[in-house]
Amino acid sequence: MRLLLLFLFFVVKFSVNAQSNQNVSQGFVFDGEPNLAVNPQNSQHIVVAWMGYKFNEIIVIKTKNSTDGGNTWSTAVTIPHQIAGNQSADVSVQFDHLGNVYLCYIDYNSTTMSNGAIYVVKSTDGGNSWGTPVEVISIADCPNKYCIDRPWFEIDRSTGVNQGTIYVTSMNADRNVSPPYNPYLSVSTDGGASFQTPRFLDTTGYLAGDLIPQPMPSPAIGADGVFYAAYPSYVTAQSLYATVILATSTDAGVSLGHDFIAYGGTGTSVTDPLAKKASLFITDDSDEDHMAMLILAEYNGDADIFLSETFDKGLNWSNLERVNQDPVSNGILQDLVWADFNENGDLAVTWRDRRNSGNSGYQQSTEIYAGIRLKDSTGFTEMILSDQVVAHDTILEGNGNDFMDVELVGDTLYAVWGDKRASSLNIYMVKTNIVDGTSSVSNIQQTNILEAYPNPTSDVIFLNDVEPGENFSILNLQGKLIIQGNYDRSISVSELPSGIYYVVLHRAEQTIVRFVVE
Repeated sequence: MRLLLLFLFFVVKFSVNAQSNQNVSQGFVFDGEPNLAVNPQNSQHIVVAWMGYKFNEIIVIKTKNSTDGGNTWSTAVTIPHQIAGNQSADVSVQFDHLGNVYLCYIDYNSTTMSNGAIYVVKSTDGGNSWGTPVEVISIADCPNKYCIDRPWFEIDRSTGVNQGTIYVTSMNADRNVSPPYNPYLSVSTDGGASFQTPRFLDTTGYLAGDLIPQPMPSPAIGADGVFYAAYPSYVTAQSLYATVILATSTDAGVSLGHDFIAYGGTGTSVTDPLAKKASLFITDDSDEDHMAMLILAEYNGDADIFLSETFDKGLNWSNLERVNQDPVSNGILQDLVWADFNENGDLAVTWRDRRNSGNSGYQQSTEIYAGIRLKDSTGFTEMILSDQVVAHDTILEGNGNDFMDVELVGDTLYAVWGDKRASSLNIYMVKTNIVDGTSSVSNIQQTNILEAYPNPTSDVIFLNDVEPGENFSILNLQGKLIIQGNYDRSISVSELPSGIYYVVLHRAEQTIVRFVVE
């Protein structure tokens, strides 16, 4: 029997600030692999970028921006191809410390690979228009290695000596490349006006090796301005197991240090060939010594998300912690992991989840979940970010759907992903307040405790100090109205699906009761 768990009840002054999913791209053919950035100087300013179809230009990079926290959006802006007949892919977006916004992406001939390069382009007006793209890494820099695939970039927004430095990483494309395989790095120290000749991110004794054809780096910048990039390696002369190596630089990439930070073994591989398996390395803006690694692994027989952390700049790493909270070894595959620390050290991890499909394997209906862990707390609290279960579509089995993105700013989580709930693959965004068992969400002030009973219950909730006839609304976690009515000594919740909800009482000062359906 499904139970309703009453979970930390407060009467509070409340301002509904969460939003249901927004179709940001609103395309008619294909929109995929989105990325977003929130302006560190103004959290109401958001830029979203993605790969989108354009007639007669195949796939291009598109962007939209919002200056009111995502309530309204600009018209889409398209980044032109460098050469007619090219396609674009693998976009990411970042702000610098001055409020300028940058895109990093590839533009290439996907059929012949006769040309191709990674580019960075800058906007000085918040994403309304974009300057001339600057070449970062070209296929000519690495003959027959095609070193332009899946670029990621980071911009140093610290107050350190390397403030403003831009780091771009990449890997070999899946194009019949002969070993050895390498991760790559290129750096700009002039605000993206030019980039240095690319170099290998790996080195003797810390090589990616001959067995991982696409050793994708995951870069990040510490609170003190130190550059990091984690990449996979499998060289038996270095380790009997596959490993993750962390490259480090304190001088804008002039020199690199290397350390082994994780080792593979039984259960580390994900066997489903369709799963989006990329790992992620992140740093904590509130603590220069704190970093984390997230991986997808089958330690329990199915693909789960695991977290390992260091609190001493990588000298020691914690045991792996399972992030998703569905029953262990239930056969359900999770993937598409992403994560972010906020400025307080709170952590949000997001992923694509299949638990409510009831079936194993990749080709199942999905939802987008988040796991929230506040600084200095233990364990994750889950929340569902998508406002509906979305049926599987074969388009999700191809390229262009390998990543989602999330940023956690204060108590507000912003996430973007692609799904095909509409007639075509579109980009959806949610903006919501993170919820935990002890603290209030944004714009909530605790006043006194309201008792609700019984606890737990499977049918109704009763509220003391609430008079019959008081008007109430039940909202889901995204702020969507689910039920509205007048209180009559109890509220029936037997038809609510699992999730976190609010009962809003429409008094002179709105009050809210929070509860969880399990």
